[in-house]
Amino acid sequence: MLTLGETMGLITSAESGRLRAGAPMRLSFGGAESNVAIGLARLGHPVRWLSRLGEDAIGEAILAGLRGEGVECAVARDPRRPSGLMLKHSPRPGASSVSYRRAGSAATALGPEDLAGATAGVGQLHLSGITPALSASARELTVAAATWAHASGVPVSLDVNYRSSLWTEREARAALLPLLPHVTVLFGGPEELRLLAPDGTDARGGADARGSAGNGAALLGALAACGPSEVVEKRGAEGALARHPGGVAARAAERITPVDTVGAGDAFVAGYLSARLDGAGPEAALERGNACGALACLHPGDWEGAPGREELRAFLGAEDPVRR
Repeated sequence: MLTLGETMGLITSAESGRLRAGAPMRLSFGGAESNVAIGLARLGHPVRWLSRLGEDAIGEAILAGLRGEGVECAVARDPRRPSGLMLKHSPRPGASSVSYRRAGSAATALGPEDLAGATAGVGQLHLSGITPALSASARELTVAAATWAHASGVPVSLDVNYRSSLWTEREARAALLPLLPHVTVLFGGPEELRLLAPDGTDARGGADARGSAGNGAALLGALAACGPSEVVEKRGAEGALARHPGGVAARAAERITPVDTVGAGDAFVAGYLSARLDGAGPEAALERGNACGALACLHPGDWEGAPGREELRAFLGAEDPVRR
């Protein structure tokens, strides 16, 4: 698996409430694509992550952390641009607020030339809608990667991951719609999938977790007609569903009391892709995705709660689980 995008240093407050001078803080890192990479690596899949980092302490920490998780890093170091940084605090227990310092970061200089040499031995490509939003050159890299994969017969997954702080809905739609013919599996929340609705499509939401196609069947079908053989709708606490060539599969969410929901969507994607890489069908993939997302919510941090195989088996097979 190859994935590409920006990972930033993450400074997290150790206490709930407003940030204040002298409050204890913790340094980690996070990024949608590297979160997925860690999730897949913990489940036993080989993963390569492509990016750019600054020649700074944040970049060193990110590289050490990802390599320690078993992720292969194809990274260029930039002496002129810093690694990105984000700050997360909890205004109240169970809620998170995140702000970013990424303008002019090393990852904004990503371009098609970074793909050279990174595709050797790759059997699947995972992209997110964050990377093309970083800069014009990062957008060119995303297109080049998707084009290479499609021409090489390599399956492509794309998580819409819309970020309003990076671009407008119109800009995101214009950049992501042309990618759909190259995409095998499309992920998104209800609003994100509606953002990509082809003109004239009924975009009034997807099926519910009980499997009813509802008013959104037309949207999922229209998106599938644009190229993806699977369209997966992430609905958080309402579960998830997948439109695939055999119909629509749906799965209720695991019932938990979340500690931190940031990164749960990335953990879901890692779980779903892991199951599909193992040869499982869409229903089993939804179950694994939901379980991985739930476990991620039980730990603070973007990726720290991503499970390994044994933890996942224990969670799914527990007779008296701690989920309520």
